[in-house]
Amino acid sequence: MPEYDHAYALILTALFLPAFGYLYLRYRNTRSLLWFLGFLFSLVYMVLVYPIGSRAALAVNHPWVGATGQTAIQISAAMFLGSLSALQFRMGRFHVLFVVPYILVLVVYSILLYGVFNGIAPRGPFFYVFPFLAALCFGIGVLWGTVKGTVPTWVGVSFSGILGCAAIWVCCIWGADQGLIFIESVNLQMAAVLLVFVFRRFSPGVFLSVLGFVAWSLFFLRMIPWVGHHATFGLDLARVIVMAKIVAAVGMILLALEDELNANKVTQERERQVRHQLEAYSKLILTRRRVEDFDNQGAEICETIVAHSQFSQAALLLESGGRYRLAGSAGLEPAVVKALGALAERIPVAGFLEPGSAPHVVERSQTLRLDLTPWLIPGDDLERLHFTSVLAIPMAGRIAVDGALLLKGFPGADERGLNPPADKPRADDLLPIEMLAARVQATRSQTMLFEKLVDSEKYAGLGQLAGSVTQQLNNPLTVILGYASLLEDSSALEAHDRKAVESIVGEARRIRSTLQSLSRVSYAHDLPAAVSVSELLADMEQLYRPEFLQRSIEFQVNVAAGLPRILCGAQQLRQAVLHCLQYAMSAVERERMPAEQVETKAVRLEAAREGNLVHISVSHSGPGFLHPERAFDPFGPAQPGEETAGMGLSLCASILRDQNGRASAVNLQPRGAAIILELRAA
Repeated sequence: MPEYDHAYALILTALFLPAFGYLYLRYRNTRSLLWFLGFLFSLVYMVLVYPIGSRAALAVNHPWVGATGQTAIQISAAMFLGSLSALQFRMGRFHVLFVVPYILVLVVYSILLYGVFNGIAPRGPFFYVFPFLAALCFGIGVLWGTVKGTVPTWVGVSFSGILGCAAIWVCCIWGADQGLIFIESVNLQMAAVLLVFVFRRFSPGVFLSVLGFVAWSLFFLRMIPWVGHHATFGLDLARVIVMAKIVAAVGMILLALEDELNANKVTQERERQVRHQLEAYSKLILTRRRVEDFDNQGAEICETIVAHSQFSQAALLLESGGRYRLAGSAGLEPAVVKALGALAERIPVAGFLEPGSAPHVVERSQTLRLDLTPWLIPGDDLERLHFTSVLAIPMAGRIAVDGALLLKGFPGADERGLNPPADKPRADDLLPIEMLAARVQATRSQTMLFEKLVDSEKYAGLGQLAGSVTQQLNNPLTVILGYASLLEDSSALEAHDRKAVESIVGEARRIRSTLQSLSRVSYAHDLPAAVSVSELLADMEQLYRPEFLQRSIEFQVNVAAGLPRILCGAQQLRQAVLHCLQYAMSAVERERMPAEQVETKAVRLEAAREGNLVHISVSHSGPGFLHPERAFDPFGPAQPGEETAGMGLSLCASILRDQNGRASAVNLQPRGAAIILELRAA
């Protein structure tokens, strides 16, 4: 059969080549690249061999062109083999595909046989170079087969060993050129076997690819003398081999399309799972009035995650009182829960899960791979139970991480929680849980703000009540004390009258002492702690800015960066600042000015550091104090038209004294006044 009858195979292969190039550009993986290179080298072989007529004629008339063609077809067959088993071995710092040394041996074999010796193997000792290269080639194949991959080890090793011995036998008995043809055939047959194990499905793409490679490998039958004596059979065999290349190309394109369809199906299934997860998470009722009640939902949150996600284990860590605690868990053994709860208390809040402290599981994801080893103690049960690595979704607050959602038990993970690349979670697996964690964090922060608002308003109400009572009793008490003092100083009183007057003065002073005690019931004596001024003032800004807007008062907040913590009662300090803000609002609203002189009503809250002191200043644009040195006197006038300054500033000064601080008042120029709270840094 003239070789130019194969021209249509060359043309179709050339037409299919851009399709494989497009597959590589789309997927950018090793398999699509090797498929493209395999058909590219096959096309090079056909371009070199078909115009000459046959391999033998090419080797005799153009030895180096023949060597190039033979090298190309050997590389082509090996590329298909490597694309389906892209296993690697380590060489120093580099990872090398097994197909690389495998191809190098075949290249040396082809160049020596067809380029150096013109297709005729030398006699004598030099001949055994070719059986040695064949043995080396299949030795690499045996090592390749021992590496665990998609094909069982016994299949790879036995296939390489048996056919390797057969290739050496063919090389020694039928010649080195026939041995090279047999090796090419074995590579194509092994590619057909790998197709079955890699794709593990019965589909048109797999069927046509396997059929094409098996039929393509049948050219080794030409070595049999009987085939050479039957021209009709040889012609039909050549046509089958030519057609097999086209069938293999079509089958591999169908494989890529099937993989794309499967990927789309998997994507749709993932989207459906994500939608179901989001629906389940949206049904969680997280709103609570108290933070303690909110934190008690930790177990319910973890159970919902385990029930609707691919993770079989979940735990929730929350910060409370300056340290973490285990708020809930699901899917964990009791021993793990106990040990994890103890470990949570050892984790410092500062620096935990900060950006860059742990690697991300996948790109464009907030989930980190957290190693628990730094917080383990000798003999820790978590190490014995192989619970030393988890996936963590940080719940970041304004100052530090307020908690973390720990996940474990993703399908395909090993006992240490580390997933192989094919089985690690994807971004869409983690997105619903990350959204839930963000919702939990936001709702918990709102609950904390609401709780602080309720407490602040409660204590402010008590302060107003105490102030109203003391102010109403102040005037009659002052009159009583005044007249009693006059009578006490009078010399005209008799002894029994003087005794009565002294009793009146004593009881009046007791009433004043009682009123002073009443002024202190408006704030709670919570335990001192290291309080973040930045966080406290940020909370108050968020809570009270709507009230300033409602009253048409400009509210400005300026907190210096890097403020140290102060040692005091957080609720007491919050109450002191609240009294100052309420006084400032009242001051700017009470001012009466002509329309042409009206200025913007403004209140400014500032905090700054001066040495070892932290100054919190509340200033306003209203009228100043009549007597700044008496601004904190509960019975002293503050502004014209007022009877007293009220109990708010007096309570503020009392709170500051209890916290080893100091309160002062100053008038600003040209208008306004400021209240300065001075506290020591922790």
